[in-house]
Amino acid sequence: MAGVTENPISRSRLEGLDLARYLAFVGMVIVNFKIAMGAEGEQGLLGFLTSSLEGRAAATFVVLSGIGLGLAAGKRLTQTVGVTIKRAAFLLVLGLLNMTIFEADILHYYAFYFLFGVLLLALSSRWLIVVMLGLNLAFVAMILTLDYDAGWNWDDYTYAGFWTPTGFVRNLFFNGWHPVIPWLGFLLFGVVLSRQALSERRMQWMLLIVGFLTLAATQALSAYLTSIAAAVDMELVDLVSTEPVPPMPLYFLAGVGASCAIVGVCLLVENALKKAGVLDVLIPAGRQTLTLYIAHILIGMGTLEAIGLLGEQTLSQSVLASVAFCAAATVYAFFWAKAFKRGPIEALMRKLAG
Repeated sequence: MAGVTENPISRSRLEGLDLARYLAFVGMVIVNFKIAMGAEGEQGLLGFLTSSLEGRAAATFVVLSGIGLGLAAGKRLTQTVGVTIKRAAFLLVLGLLNMTIFEADILHYYAFYFLFGVLLLALSSRWLIVVMLGLNLAFVAMILTLDYDAGWNWDDYTYAGFWTPTGFVRNLFFNGWHPVIPWLGFLLFGVVLSRQALSERRMQWMLLIVGFLTLAATQALSAYLTSIAAAVDMELVDLVSTEPVPPMPLYFLAGVGASCAIVGVCLLVENALKKAGVLDVLIPAGRQTLTLYIAHILIGMGTLEAIGLLGEQTLSQSVLASVAFCAAATVYAFFWAKAFKRGPIEALMRKLAG
């Protein structure tokens, strides 16, 4: 096993990653508001665009977390392990509390991504890729031998038995919204990216081009295989899908491609947006995504519920609500950053977990 090598990146490069986090956050809000407002199933361009975000925005978030973890490690691997384990415990508690009001919570999954991810930091990039491949193969084996529908009521997206030991472990590792197998692979992919020369223009273009081509080729391959599978047995369609549920290998590959493209384009346009003054407006929100994630549930969805907009709404209404919330969140974060270095929940996590 090779140790982690430090990949120094200038502060401006980190701002490009903050921009990517901001965009991933906006994507997650659009997806979650769409589901909460019952605006799924609509066709047309808007339907295609919002459907394309499903699973991609969240996957990009996890990849970006892996990049952050890898960059934080540098030559301080031992210190990073201790701090990350404590922060994982914080996220687990926060996520389980959030589960009581929002059953699609991702934070408690993050806790385990970080826990397992930090323990694998000492592996070389080659071995991390092997682990990623193993996670995807393991999921295929699991879905062929276990009952993926166990616990689920797909009519209302409720999960029975989550708070039991068996249900919790099954949901966490296998059939939850963002199961550790294979979603941990996204974090590990981010660690691999953190070891690349992200500050170099050539690498940024490579991320954009290779990422886009990977996403496009994966979607095309999935469409082709789906047509074949549908003619044989409809149950085979899930095995070649790029949908996030269940997260099959082609979904993972599409998520990796999308995240590469987003990171690449954000790093490429960073300087231009910086000169235009746009970046300084957006990145405070990109640095408070934990706070804003909780806010989009408590404040965003809470407001929608209070005014009777949860369920049976149009896609246009859900996108409009998403844009309005993200605009408000951006303004809040901009002014909060004038007075405080970190967001409220980020500051609490740092105080309690280092």
